[in-house]
Amino acid sequence: MPLASRRSPATPAGAPACTAAVALASAPVGRPAAALACLVLLAALHACSPALDWREVRPDGSGALVLMPCKPASHARRVELGGAEVTWTLHACQAMGMTWGFGFAALDDPTRVDAVLRELRRSALSNIGASDGEALPLKVDGATPDSPRARLASRGRLPDGRAVQQQVAFFVEGARVYQASVVGSVVLAEEAQTFFDSLSLRRRP
Repeated sequence: MPLASRRSPATPAGAPACTAAVALASAPVGRPAAALACLVLLAALHACSPALDWREVRPDGSGALVLMPCKPASHARRVELGGAEVTWTLHACQAMGMTWGFGFAALDDPTRVDAVLRELRRSALSNIGASDGEALPLKVDGATPDSPRARLASRGRLPDGRAVQQQVAFFVEGARVYQASVVGSVVLAEEAQTFFDSLSLRRRP
C-alpha cells in the first residue's frame, strides 16, 4: 500500500530501517498460531536495529499522521475482527531494538467499533502473554469526540521465554479503528511518548 512520508528536518538520517521482515509484526490475529508467528518474527528482528530516524508518515487510506523512527513497510490482509472480515493495513518497522507499528481498518458497520476495540486489546495483550496493562494518557487530535480510546503499557514474554515490554494505543474516527504499538525488550519512555504524542487524524467532511 502506498504511503507518504517526510523526515523530520531536525533529525539527522540514520541507518536504513530493516523493513522487509516486519510487515506482519503487531497485526491483529485470529488464531494462536498466527500470534506465535508474529512474536517469533519480532524476536528474530533483534539484530536488525538501526538508530532512530524520525519522519512523518501518512498511511494511504488512514487519514492519519504519525511520526515513526524508521521507514515502515506496509502490508494489508483480511482478518476477522468483531465477528466480520475486514482489511487490516499495517505499517511497521524496527529501530533500536523496538518494533513500531501503526494499523487500521475501516468497518462496514460502525456499531461494531466497541467489539473490535475490545478484540484488538485482547489480542495485543495475549500476543505477549499479558493479562492487563497500565493505563497511560492518550490524546489523538481528530479522533471521534467521546469515542473509546486507550493506551496501555504491559510486560510479558516471547515464546522463547525472553521478557518483552509493550505500549499499545487504540482509537477511533467514525467507522475506522486504529492501533499504534511499540514492542521491545525495553520500550524507551521518551521515544514512545514522541510516537504516541504525534498521532493525529484528519477529519473527513
